[in-house]
Amino acid sequence: MTRVISHSDCPSADLIVDAVYEGGQTKDAGSDAISKVMPGSGNQGGFRAAGTGDDKKFVVLYTSGEDRDWPDHLDLNTGQFVYFGDNKTPGPPGHELHETGRGGNRILRRVFDLLHAEANQRALIPPFFIFKKCPTPSSARSIQFKGLAAPGFPGLPATSDLVAVWKTTSGQRFQNYRAVFTVLDVPVIPRAWINDISGGHIVSRNTPQAWADWIQTGSYRALVSESSTIIRSPEEQLPDTPLKRELLEAVYDHFKDAPVAFEAFAAHIFRMHDQRVIIDEITRASVDGGRDAIGRYLLGLSDDPVYAEFSLEAKCYRPALNGEGANAVGVREVSRLISRIRHREFGVLVTTSVVGRQAYEEVRADRHPIIFFSGKDIADILTTHGFNTRERVTALLQREFPVTAATKG
Repeated sequence: MTRVISHSDCPSADLIVDAVYEGGQTKDAGSDAISKVMPGSGNQGGFRAAGTGDDKKFVVLYTSGEDRDWPDHLDLNTGQFVYFGDNKTPGPPGHELHETGRGGNRILRRVFDLLHAEANQRALIPPFFIFKKCPTPSSARSIQFKGLAAPGFPGLPATSDLVAVWKTTSGQRFQNYRAVFTVLDVPVIPRAWINDISGGHIVSRNTPQAWADWIQTGSYRALVSESSTIIRSPEEQLPDTPLKRELLEAVYDHFKDAPVAFEAFAAHIFRMHDQRVIIDEITRASVDGGRDAIGRYLLGLSDDPVYAEFSLEAKCYRPALNGEGANAVGVREVSRLISRIRHREFGVLVTTSVVGRQAYEEVRADRHPIIFFSGKDIADILTTHGFNTRERVTALLQREFPVTAATKG
């Protein structure tokens, strides 16, 4: 059971990873939970910094998890957190990405400059506290604490942890930051340290060891969590937001009468997921031998490559949308793919629906090298690559995967 901290207890509570902190029941700013948990952070915005001047006492990063254009993401397996800056809409002509109301992008620029300075400047970097929107029955302004974060990520070069990316809205181009953080292995933040930070003392006897070690050595001790769920349930294989359900519905509606065209799209989704994927051939339906596409996965160095070959199977089945039941991929379809995998190959199965529990369990129990991409995965990949509205997905499908008489059947 998720631990829930009442709104009245928020000012004195420790911060516990994945605990929920309730907001108030009024409709004004007094119901904000973050300002209660982190005094001095303010009660609005995604960036909430405490302190004046360039170097802050601490910074709160708040994410709704629902922004279709700027999808913040926490990878629970690695502890990597991707957060987008606060220049999320185009301003007046000539508007610059650091010219934002709350100065979030200026904070990011300053922090990552300190991170990559020649001399050790990490002691000037404020701790970052990550919170996510988590409505509860008692309050729409409740939040969940996701962890203490430091800028950067192990093994990620300085050219990749803070990147300005372009977007176009209403015909106007503008930039925003994509920043990468590491959530540190600190399961509980003591209230005493929050009080110390608010008083200007980041390093004290209450400082968590993982943060102190990072300040001293630059070594990240990430909060990693290996998934214990080997078999994803049907619910876990379908989109978890109304937006993503809408995107998946657009894909299914486009291909439901054109299974041949869906094969090329399924291969495209796998390639979008990983740039090391090489699609060699979309096989003809009459001679595919149970394989809709074949390709290679690049291992090692690009100038001294080693390839792992794969076979891909595509199933455009009805997902469980709008109250309808899903047409799941079953044992028969999965067994067909397994039988086509040669020695030292792996298989990829892409479906707009879900993989049935029995088929999923048999594949994992027998350790068959099969990768499953379900409806949720398709929607997630499209969103990550900027196809985050039904109109954009439909335009992509009509442009690159047109439905013709030859693809129907």
